Amino acid sequence: MLLLQKTVETRVEMEGTGLHTGTPAKIAFLPAEPNTGLVFRVSSGDGFTDIPARVENVPDDLDGLRNTALCAGDVRIHTVEHVLSALYGMGVTNCIIELDGEEPPEPVEGSTTAYVDLLIAAGIVDQGLPAPYYRIDVPVEIREGDVVLRAVPCDRFMVTFKIDYPDPLIGSQEYTCEIRPRTYRDEIAPCRTFALKSDVEKLQSMGLGQGGTLDNALIVDNGTLVNDTELRFPDEFVRHKILDLVGDLALLGLPLQAHVIAERSGHASNAAFTRLLAKAERRQSRIYPPRKPTYWDINSIMKMMPHRYPFLLVDRILELESGRRVTGLKNVTVNEPFFQGHFPGHPIMPAVLITEAMAQVGGVLLMSSIENPETKLVYFSGIDNARFRRPVTPGDQIRFELEMVKIRGPICKMRGVAKVDGELVAEADLMSTIVDR
Repeated sequence: MLLLQKTVETRVEMEGTGLHTGTPAKIAFLPAEPNTGLVFRVSSGDGFTDIPARVENVPDDLDGLRNTALCAGDVRIHTVEHVLSALYGMGVTNCIIELDGEEPPEPVEGSTTAYVDLLIAAGIVDQGLPAPYYRIDVPVEIREGDVVLRAVPCDRFMVTFKIDYPDPLIGSQEYTCEIRPRTYRDEIAPCRTFALKSDVEKLQSMGLGQGGTLDNALIVDNGTLVNDTELRFPDEFVRHKILDLVGDLALLGLPLQAHVIAERSGHASNAAFTRLLAKAERRQSRIYPPRKPTYWDINSIMKMMPHRYPFLLVDRILELESGRRVTGLKNVTVNEPFFQGHFPGHPIMPAVLITEAMAQVGGVLLMSSIENPETKLVYFSGIDNARFRRPVTPGDQIRFELEMVKIRGPICKMRGVAKVDGELVAEADLMSTIVDR
């Protein structure tokens, strides 16, 4: 699993009414620098208060409430789960979320599709650095009564949710899906908030649900859908529970690599489970790569590229602008196996391997721009205009700089140069093709 950090390209905003407070609100998504995370910037008094979307900032009094809150000092915001679900589901790892109001405006039709459309309109862009993620190595579980939350090892982020309601329209439902942008947008985002009519009356007596209407929530009463609408999926109810869970798991502060299995959980139990995952002693050895990467280390590169010793010839990616350019390093030591025969007593890195190393750096650029790169390979298909200006010897550090010249479907052409101490040592035009692994 390898994810790139992503943010929005431009500021976008929307207005509306809070679901529980019933008060006017405005929200905006703004670009953020790499390693920022998801941060609410809340209008308060004469300025703004920043509240990182981390479970450490979730208050302890969620029991009995139908939403997730965040707080910092005296500032508290409500019902953040839908906003965070949309960001997490669409792969956005860095974003400033400006909020003017006590809670985000609830989309008119009660799902996160409006947020997803807003993010797509803003443009979701790669930031050229690996995104730290939290890998589950051994099962983690909490149980409370009939509520169960469990995370088990998996090479992707999968969610299974099971619900069991007494109302016959809902009944017992179970759904499993992989959380990635396309499946989130098509299978989860359209699914609307729902409640039993008896629960709505109880919530309103508590001062909640003041902005709820038959347009932004599905209301179920004795086997009947009160709304004048049809279900978007036969199991829309359990899919919305996945939507909520994804938003609550976003409070871990980084993407999750695991299969999360939930049974009858709500926001309070979701938050408790996220707190369990977030405990420092549990995650020190499982955050990968380091929480604030400034370059691609060798382990990140090996997640993207299939090459291994003795043929992995790139040690670090310094810069990557998705679809446009990449800069990488190869440290040349006397321990390279090819120096045994090329040449004894006069070690020189073979020109063909300089070219191969250049192609591997370009392969990282190419693979970073496709979906599911672990299922693909890059075939080196052609070289033009290759020139070698000076020898590369042990102790040299080669800096490769490549730019995408043309890409059409699975075929691309890149222009590359190799430098040692700022001096040009090689250059070439490289052609590559992406094929299934």
